[in-house]
Amino acid sequence: MNNSKIIFLKGPTASGKTDLATKLYDKYPLEIISVDSVMVYKGLNIGSAKPDPKDLKLYPHHLIDIREPTESYSVGEFHKDVKGLIESVIEKGKTPILVGGTMMYFRVLQQGLSTLPSANQEIRHQIDVEATEKGWLNLHKELQMIDPKSAQRIKPSDKQRIQRAIEVYRITGKTISSFHQEQKQSLNYQCLDISLFPNDRASLHKRIEERFILMLKKGLISEVENLLSIDLLTSSHPSMKSVGYKQICELIENKCSLEEAKANAIIASRRLAKRQLTWLRSRQKSFFVDCFDQQFTNIIEDKVSRFLV
Repeated sequence: MNNSKIIFLKGPTASGKTDLATKLYDKYPLEIISVDSVMVYKGLNIGSAKPDPKDLKLYPHHLIDIREPTESYSVGEFHKDVKGLIESVIEKGKTPILVGGTMMYFRVLQQGLSTLPSANQEIRHQIDVEATEKGWLNLHKELQMIDPKSAQRIKPSDKQRIQRAIEVYRITGKTISSFHQEQKQSLNYQCLDISLFPNDRASLHKRIEERFILMLKKGLISEVENLLSIDLLTSSHPSMKSVGYKQICELIENKCSLEEAKANAIIASRRLAKRQLTWLRSRQKSFFVDCFDQQFTNIIEDKVSRFLV
């Protein structure tokens, strides 16, 4: 075990992770690394609850605004980027604090990442051509034949993951599920794993609703309109399928009313929070703190202080 220390600060959407991270930053020699699959995209500011430029100047976050919204950002890229950042921060004599709610990212940090092959643009193009000719449903049926485990896990509508699973098979002759079963190497540091876990689910739901209404007041619809005006960016890109952005895209494309978009976004946010909490609950070694406890900041500051000694 490496003697270097890192901190994980995880929690569901709207649990107060960013505010808490800035308080810890003020008090301890930390550097913040964002663990958020939406904040990586430039221009996706309001809907991702990204800290504003003024706050980012006071509290710099690594892995924010590192991709154009027309680009993709894989779990493998995150894993590679974050490993380099952790070493860089430790070399400065500081402690990395990894803050966010993208549990898929935390999973690869804690459980390791399979050695999947890099993307092959020629094969991806070939798969896209086949999808245009035969449809993604037929490609999903092909996946069922070559990799039933992945096909059971991947929805027929999930074009990106169908493409990746078939691509891996065509590159290597091995199924993507077999890669996932291989021995993986996790991060080798002393880790303080903190999970914000609201005991009052109704209060979290209320906060989620209030936050989305505030996002609308801040100009979320205009933000999405500006994003969709970018050359080559459409509502089908991964960046625009994230919670909140997907529903506003549907509004702009006249697929629903404003009230329907608002209701759908709040429901989607609640479902996201439920999935996040389900995964957090499985992390038995995590230090759980109720984010609605009036003393939760003091509790965590005390825990961090003792960990960093």
